[in-house]
Amino acid sequence: MSAREQDDFLKRLAKGISSLFGANCEVTVHDLRKGYENTIVAIENGQVTGRRVGDGSSELVLRALKENPENVEDNYCYHARTKDGRILKSSSIYLRDKKGKLVALFGINYDVTDLVMARHALEAAIGDNGEKDDGGGDVTITSNVNDLLGQLIAEADQFVAKPVAMMSKEDKIRAIQFLNDRGAFLIKKAGDKVSRHYDISKYTLYNYMGAEE
Repeated sequence: MSAREQDDFLKRLAKGISSLFGANCEVTVHDLRKGYENTIVAIENGQVTGRRVGDGSSELVLRALKENPENVEDNYCYHARTKDGRILKSSSIYLRDKKGKLVALFGINYDVTDLVMARHALEAAIGDNGEKDDGGGDVTITSNVNDLLGQLIAEADQFVAKPVAMMSKEDKIRAIQFLNDRGAFLIKKAGDKVSRHYDISKYTLYNYMGAEE
């Protein structure tokens, strides 16, 4: 199957799945052969996460591609949240070319918020007081890479647990390595925004990225 045939098949598959499961089912096709900030080449029911063609990958995808690009594996039925807190049940399926290089990602995000609320209502009605899983995950899907980068920087600040003005050199190294481990620097021009946020030069940023913890 040629690259063009594969792309056409994935787009038709996205249309078929989203049509079958309705408006709560977002399906995305990502082209991983281009920059990670503009990977989405097709999307159905984009209102679920607020994304559209030309937007980028989620934090989870960036982290997977950063940590294990050669052996990244499909991820089925994990939980995620939209920026406004709705609960998603998601799957990420990676595709490779004949040489084993990652070329595409097929993503499914099903909004189960109403189902989770209905389940909780039923459990309350029948008196089940056991522990309950709220169905939420630690992955947040943003509508564009600027939001994603901002989210990752906020997470890095929380990880260090200090405002930037009070961070020592060692604190900033920890924050930047946190960002590096999560694939933040796969985003184009991420270094510029991170340098400004931590009030350091690009040269210092690169030194911190390679520093020993």
